[in-house]
Amino acid sequence: MLAVLLIGAYILGSIPTGYWIGKAKGVDITKMGSGSTGATNVWRCVGKVEGVAVMVLDLLKGYLPVLYAMHLDQGDQALQWTLGIAHLVPVAVATIAIVGHSKSIFLGFKGGKSAATGLGTMLALNPAVGGLTFASWMTVVLVTKIVSLASITAAVLNVLFMWLLNNPLAYVIYAVIGCLYVTVRHKSNIQRLMAGTEPKLGDKPKEDDAKS
Repeated sequence: MLAVLLIGAYILGSIPTGYWIGKAKGVDITKMGSGSTGATNVWRCVGKVEGVAVMVLDLLKGYLPVLYAMHLDQGDQALQWTLGIAHLVPVAVATIAIVGHSKSIFLGFKGGKSAATGLGTMLALNPAVGGLTFASWMTVVLVTKIVSLASITAAVLNVLFMWLLNNPLAYVIYAVIGCLYVTVRHKSNIQRLMAGTEPKLGDKPKEDDAKS
């Protein structure tokens, strides 16, 4: 049963919404801007409406499978097929969903940075934590206009929110894993942030950026 859930979460997470929406507009998003299929690059290279649409869809890719997993993660029956490990089901599904987004089977195991999909998993696990994380992300975006910085900051604060609101240990561990994963996925962004060359929201994309 768990294997079926994980495969389903991976396939759903792998759906390259940003790439497909870009192609529908005649843009190969993997060859523009940062080369990422996430909402930020779609916003810059395709359009604002398309960027928002990708963000919502990517969020749902994390939210829906985890919500379903949490429904199954109830009672003694769930513990029987998860080796007695409490809350293993939603945490495992959440982890696979964010990996699917960034390592899409449809794109040769490439993809986005997993920030929006990760936020979706958090909204399912704990709406309050997810809401606080999104508010943190939005605040940094509004102040700095740098989405990558906002995503990394929100990922770090998410761990704090998950711990302060007394969530199950498995959820806190997943928050740490998610934070590290999202941060590593932003490695090139961090390098540009340190060099002072990271583009801001609204900056025009460059075709050769994806090669860096």
